[in-house]
Amino acid sequence: MDDILEFAIQCVLESGKIQRKYFGKRINIRHKGTIDLVTDVDMACQDKIISLIKDAFPEDEIISEEKKNYFDGNKNRWIVDPLDGTTNYAHGYPFFCTSIAYEEDGLITLGAVYNPIFKELFYAKRGGGAYLNGKKISVSKIGFLKQALLSTGFPYDVPTSKRNNIENFISFIYEAQAIRRDGSAALNLCYLAAGRFDGFWELKLNPWDMAAGLIIVEEAGGMITDFKGNKFSIYKDEIVASNGLIHKDMLNILQRNKSNWSE
Repeated sequence: MDDILEFAIQCVLESGKIQRKYFGKRINIRHKGTIDLVTDVDMACQDKIISLIKDAFPEDEIISEEKKNYFDGNKNRWIVDPLDGTTNYAHGYPFFCTSIAYEEDGLITLGAVYNPIFKELFYAKRGGGAYLNGKKISVSKIGFLKQALLSTGFPYDVPTSKRNNIENFISFIYEAQAIRRDGSAALNLCYLAAGRFDGFWELKLNPWDMAAGLIIVEEAGGMITDFKGNKFSIYKDEIVASNGLIHKDMLNILQRNKSNWSE
């Protein structure tokens, strides 16, 4: 295994130890917005990961959800979500993870995602395939939207913004077999890579929500674009991911609701 990938895995496992230690216990919870939370566990995980990265890769840039970020295009970059699924964590719902990706020359080259409650470690390196706990994974073979299990999420400004994914959600309810909304984009993408979901879409996400999941899905044989079918970027806020077989049908549904497209 690549040394950098091994290091990313070490980081998510160390973060998972912190999450598991305090899960279900009384923790301090603060509000970044009306429904957007941050906890002491988010901060402890982030501090641990940043400390490890700075010791091992002092020249690299780090962007992470709970810090002020500056982007330097000339540096390799660690993209960190210390606790994806904070609201779940705060409520004792065991669907959350740590997500870490590595970007070199503008390209995501590896990623690792870990759920410490289910003890599921997803990881991938470009050109090397995608894995769950050491076993190679691949996307599903479902070829019809009506047989597909999809996943999605809603932005934090859903009560106040017209671009809130609700119209898309309603449209897919009628066209897919079922939809799940469980509060962690990183894990949703990993579940897609493992064939548990057949498609995923969301809007208004951040790079740390998508970066590791991006390469895990791609290395598992999946497809990712924006809502228009164009090349995907973690620095834009639309994502459609699928097994490839239902991708065109998903795009057709999203094109009905252009009010939810980015400008």
